[in-house]
Amino acid sequence: MAGDERVRLVRAATYASTAVALTLLGAKFVAWMLTGSVSLLSSLIDSALDLLASAITWFAVRHAADPADREHRFGHGKAEALSALAQAGFILASTVALIFAAGERLLLPHVLAREEVGIAVSVFSIVLTAGLALFQRHVVRRTGSVAITADALHYRSDLLINIAVAAALLITMRFGIVWIDSAMAIVIALYLLLGVRAILKQSLDILMDRELPRADRLRIEAIVRAHPASRHLHGLRTRTSGLTRFIEMHVAFDPDLSLAVAHRYGDEIEAAIKAAFPDAEVLLHHDPFGLEAPERDPV
Repeated sequence: MAGDERVRLVRAATYASTAVALTLLGAKFVAWMLTGSVSLLSSLIDSALDLLASAITWFAVRHAADPADREHRFGHGKAEALSALAQAGFILASTVALIFAAGERLLLPHVLAREEVGIAVSVFSIVLTAGLALFQRHVVRRTGSVAITADALHYRSDLLINIAVAAALLITMRFGIVWIDSAMAIVIALYLLLGVRAILKQSLDILMDRELPRADRLRIEAIVRAHPASRHLHGLRTRTSGLTRFIEMHVAFDPDLSLAVAHRYGDEIEAAIKAAFPDAEVLLHHDPFGLEAPERDPV
């Protein structure tokens, strides 16, 4: 996939998520004012966080797409992981506050009003969020963007949250069980905490330069060894930064080859790797077979 097309898709996803978050924020605020539902308040807080997170993602994606410069030779891709970490922090703080608010409402139950308004807004939110989630899923499959992955996690959570809110309001309206609203808010908060854990892991993997999955490294090894001039591979190192994967390695060639011929073979290997990993930056160091450095990083 071309780099320009990847950037276009990622930016389109940020525009879509910001527009959806703005729409849902307004609708849920009106519904919460009319109903007084604490579970609807939890959904409102989540939408407010989604708006803030989408704004951060928008800025991060724009910055991550900037080309490498004198101060950032490897580009700005880690801006996406930093934005995902910020999102996790916002979710964690609001979730803790929500748990306390819902716990207080459990101890001091509050009679709801206009539940049908809250149900209607929740159904509207489900439809809108489902459409966005499908689009984000498409973008993540095409680009692998960690920022959009984190943003998509919010909206997949929103689907369950909106369904839970609608169910809580319906039960309260039909059966008069007031405490179910607060209990559902606590369940939603705990579910959001699971999402925080997933976002933190993925972001830290990128920031700490975690290796590519073993299957990818074995694939790289197979490509190198498949070249007839390759005699040995060692020192393979990989990492991810934003939308780019960085691959470094030492490849040993026959020591009797001229530098020009060995360089041409190295270019062929790099081209084969880039064909398998179009978003990769490949750095290949040529070694004379028999004199190469000891294995530093086994595949």
